[in-house]
Amino acid sequence: MNRLLTLSGTKQAELIREGSISSTELVAAHLARIDEVNPKLNAVVETLRDSALRDAESVDRRRAAGEPMRPLEGVPFSIKDSIQVRGTVCSAGTLGFQHAAASVEDATLVARLRDAGAIPIARTNLPDLLFAFESDNLIFGRTNNPYDLTRTSGGSSGGESALIAAGGSPLGLGSDAAGSVRLPAHYCGIASQKPTSGRLARTGHVPAAGGWLEMVWQIGPMARRVEDLWTMMPILLGLDGRDRTVVPMPYSDPSLVPMRDLRVAYFTNNGIAAVDADTKAVVEAAAKALASEVRSVEECRPSRIEETYDLEMKMIGPDGGDGLRDYLKDIGSTRTHRLLEGWLSKLERYRTDIKGFADYWSGLDKFRESMYAFGGRFDAVLSPVASQPAVPHGTSVDDNTFRGYSYTMTYNVAGWPAAVVRCGTSKSGLPIGVQIAANPWREDITLALARLLEMDISECPLALGA
Repeated sequence: MNRLLTLSGTKQAELIREGSISSTELVAAHLARIDEVNPKLNAVVETLRDSALRDAESVDRRRAAGEPMRPLEGVPFSIKDSIQVRGTVCSAGTLGFQHAAASVEDATLVARLRDAGAIPIARTNLPDLLFAFESDNLIFGRTNNPYDLTRTSGGSSGGESALIAAGGSPLGLGSDAAGSVRLPAHYCGIASQKPTSGRLARTGHVPAAGGWLEMVWQIGPMARRVEDLWTMMPILLGLDGRDRTVVPMPYSDPSLVPMRDLRVAYFTNNGIAAVDADTKAVVEAAAKALASEVRSVEECRPSRIEETYDLEMKMIGPDGGDGLRDYLKDIGSTRTHRLLEGWLSKLERYRTDIKGFADYWSGLDKFRESMYAFGGRFDAVLSPVASQPAVPHGTSVDDNTFRGYSYTMTYNVAGWPAAVVRCGTSKSGLPIGVQIAANPWREDITLALARLLEMDISECPLALGA
């Protein structure tokens, strides 16, 4: 059964369709795995045991009756606790929502996965109001990294990444404003995709979209295997009539990407934070591996990329963080986690007036113009995800470490799609991911390259040595 848990959700769905396993057996296996690993990981804040088993039994009846099977029929999935699941409380990890009323409906993307036959199995941990690169809060505590329990699984989708890495769920949903689906994927050795800004509906996310922060974040899929990102993206697409920011752009099949035509750039230093030797070596090895598969591979970085960190912080905190503090006060979060406070304290230096805010937008426009020009020269760009593999608990707010998260921030500020896939392992046994970005709306390219570079984990033991 442990071998089954290492398979992609796409493959698990195939096994259900052909009758090799029932959905009830598959869901029960994942529930057992959650029971086994969660006491060590603290990745799951609520197991949806009863509803998941009922849904699985319904799938098995559908199959027995000869009804058509949908793409993810009978496969479990997990959801970050900032994305609403009907009948459950969405806390966003903050005290003000701890006792909120249960959600009356699913978030749009949860509903779309359900409509594809997938079964919600667990809600997963995150930082206080999502603001940290570690998943620790005053309600549920901290989530541990499945490769080293003394280290963080990342944030803000850290519970999601830890659970998927440990085999408790094959796939799920996170959200990303500065790297929050990509950094945890890097820290835990899984795959993820931050879509182009405006690609997916954010209806049902807490906090809701709006304000100047709206432009930098998206909900994104996460999975043990890139194959599932290929499966999930077409399911998640489309207008929902509620999120006005969704752009109905065509989506291309990653399998149709003309690999031999691709011009790929890579870099290992963004001019903000140097990476460690293991990370540098893995990115360089990934670039070398692509050299025989694509038209060209060139070491080159965008000309204004060293502005990334300051631009991200300017767009989050032109008011010095007062808007976030007011929001926390309004919802009743009378105490906040020190990691959230650590983030808020970093925003004070970016406090400005209306003229300063106009200057911030001007800088953002220039940065995006520069990225647009870079995208005219290259179809994709490889880079580190962060300056190092998973860090010890409590250290993500250290300035040198925090600035290392600027590698993911680049594509939030630019609005570009970016995927992460495990491509190596550090000398201490920690996963190392590589980030693959492409021009807006070209998720097909990021996913095609991610599939090509994906580290073979078919024989790797599940985290925690099951």
